[in-house]
Amino acid sequence: MNTELKRLHVAARYSEAAIFNGVVYLAGMVPECEATDIRSQTADVLRQIEERLLEAGSDKTRILRTQIYLKDIADIKAMNEVWDAWVVPGSAPPRATVQAALADPAYWIEVVVTAALC
Repeated sequence: MNTELKRLHVAARYSEAAIFNGVVYLAGMVPECEATDIRSQTADVLRQIEERLLEAGSDKTRILRTQIYLKDIADIKAMNEVWDAWVVPGSAPPRATVQAALADPAYWIEVVVTAALC
């Protein structure tokens, strides 16, 4: 097993991903779009997660754990509709979903993912 630590999209404060010992650790993904509804922001975040996982050498069927932070837990039903359409049947990962004060008031969702390499 390769024990080299690799980072993707390194900025001054954080990396968008770290890969170590066969595991991909994604930073909290937040919306890049200017949408102001939970469905659109969720779809945007899930698209980013899928892109980062593919870039790292993994995919959404290899997710080991997901943490979802919602600005308002009342949005969980709408968020779940987008999530359920995105998750590959039979590959739903362990998940926690909580309400949290997010870093930017424009964010309705932030998602953290850990996945195994392919």
